[in-house]
Amino acid sequence: MAHPGPHPALTAAADAARAAYTDARARHDRATLAEAVEQGADGTPTMRIDRLVEDAVLRALVPHRVNVLSEESGWIDRGSEISLVIDPLDGSANGAAGVPLTAFAGTVAVAGEFTESYTSWLDTGRGWWAHREAPTAYRTSGRRELAGAALSMLRPHTAKPGPAAAWWAAASRAARVRILSTTCLEAALVAEGATDAFADACSDTHRLVDLAAATVLVGRAGGVVLDVQGRPVEFTTDLTRRWSGVVAATEELGRELVGVLHEAAASARR
Repeated sequence: MAHPGPHPALTAAADAARAAYTDARARHDRATLAEAVEQGADGTPTMRIDRLVEDAVLRALVPHRVNVLSEESGWIDRGSEISLVIDPLDGSANGAAGVPLTAFAGTVAVAGEFTESYTSWLDTGRGWWAHREAPTAYRTSGRRELAGAALSMLRPHTAKPGPAAAWWAAASRAARVRILSTTCLEAALVAEGATDAFADACSDTHRLVDLAAATVLVGRAGGVVLDVQGRPVEFTTDLTRRWSGVVAATEELGRELVGVLHEAAASARR
């Protein structure tokens, strides 16, 4: 079945995020944008820049009458069969500081099943759309082993023995390691073959809003989205659920990376 393009709610949300992000950067200084203004629905502090962008996105979604699961506001139930899982501003610390590595990511779920996703690099305007029933031009690198791989990871959690050991175990096997601090963008780079894999080294930092778009985009591009502990990445309205996500070019690379991370973390705890 042919699909002409993204769901209108996805494009409306992405356009609103891009405009609000640009406006916030123009109007406010770094300290103002980075200020914690409240506690988000996911249990983490909400920066002012997060609030400004998310508010604009939620306003843009009102006419579309879809349910929304968002990082800061949580679950908004409008009684629709269609739900939108959104991270309005992934990489908010980057955005507040002026580092041009931020993204909007949105995923459509119909009756609880992810059907399409759109990721927008807010600083450049580049975008990645994928539908589970539509062909895509995106292709992962096809790499099957960690040795020699280009790997992106969340920052190492050095205060915790398990995650710290897992981080170094994976980093020592890869040929190149990057920390970009924006999961949604890093997953998109795996989908188009610019990097081989991305991982949270057992810190259970990821929420559904961080990984949902990748399940569609990376899956259609030939890759996989896994969790180090084997938990399925599936639709839920519970933002307290956490994952240690692994996004990889192939099933083989993903399974190897999961094994390296899991074993290193377990050994450090013994």
